[in-house]
Amino acid sequence: MNSLFRPLRRRLPVLALIAVLGMALGLPACTTNPVTGRSQLMLVSENQAIDASREAYVEMLSGARDEGRINADPEMTERVHGITGRVVAQAIEYRPETADWDWEIAVIEAPDTLNAFAMAGGKMAIYSGIIEQLELTDDELAQIIGHEIGHALSAHSAEKMSVAMASNLAVTGFAITGDRSELALTGAALGAVLAVQLPHSRRMETEADEIGIELAARAGYDPDAAPALWRKMAEQSNGSRHPVFLSTHPAPEGRQRELARLADEVRPLYEAARDRNDLPTHPVN
Repeated sequence: MNSLFRPLRRRLPVLALIAVLGMALGLPACTTNPVTGRSQLMLVSENQAIDASREAYVEMLSGARDEGRINADPEMTERVHGITGRVVAQAIEYRPETADWDWEIAVIEAPDTLNAFAMAGGKMAIYSGIIEQLELTDDELAQIIGHEIGHALSAHSAEKMSVAMASNLAVTGFAITGDRSELALTGAALGAVLAVQLPHSRRMETEADEIGIELAARAGYDPDAAPALWRKMAEQSNGSRHPVFLSTHPAPEGRQRELARLADEVRPLYEAARDRNDLPTHPVN
């Protein structure tokens, strides 16, 4: 198991208990995707997922932070934050209420790890390995960041936590001892971690692709970088190195063709943004 998840290994998930309580209190089982309008299974609300992700994000990064591997390269960190700030500004145009999110992206020093992820509420991380090994241009890096932001905007963490509950994938049993509120919070945080580890569905990936490439284009990043990025990813997966990113972001056949089609659709947005000198940005921690 990845070392980032080890601090939570001893904790027993109580997601089943949370689901039962939520349904007993009348929590709606389905809701509408805030961006696409798709119906989503939601045993966990987006606000609950955001609260859980906030705690889980700190725990997941704690080991790397203690080892000085968070934002260790000032130049790389500045580059990632600058691109992220521009894409987040466009995300807020999609969903204005997300201006209140505590947007954050951590650059984790891990040269052999080709990965990135997003949690509910705009908590993100990207590993130095995916930037260095794939020799990402700013345009390609913006596609990864836009894709991850697309997952966050679409409440995919809450949806994956809900699907895990419904299918019992995340439940190994639970014990009611001591402070029950603390136990429930622990279970929810673990659910947020599992939402990062579980693969996205093809529908989620399609949504994140569509949202991400448009956000990046509106932020002034070349959409042709999206299919180029996945070509690089495919080359890595066919060689000696298999990107961790592909384990949670599966690449179905034809993805590059679909991204090329999307690139043609959003190119006018990119050209309009490219001609501007006042592209907005949003603070990112």
